[in-house]
Amino acid sequence: MAMLIKGDEIDALVAKYCAMTGLTNKSEAVRQALSAQISALSTKETLTDRVGKLRDRAAAEGFAPAGDDKAFMDDMWGES
Repeated sequence: MAMLIKGDEIDALVAKYCAMTGLTNKSEAVRQALSAQISALSTKETLTDRVGKLRDRAAAEGFAPAGDDKAFMDDMWGES
């Protein structure tokens, strides 16, 4: 499926990428740049994972309840 992308800024970015990588084919430059970005994003740790690790660490050091924190949150909001 063909894709047409218009825009002077996009063209300038692709030209700069080509100059930095030595590529001469703009389509290949876009393919490589997108492939690299997708790879980087797919290996990036999610916010949920990061928060989970911090929560586990805090619980291990006694700063927060471990596991389900519904009772803790209810108590904090005065709903217990």
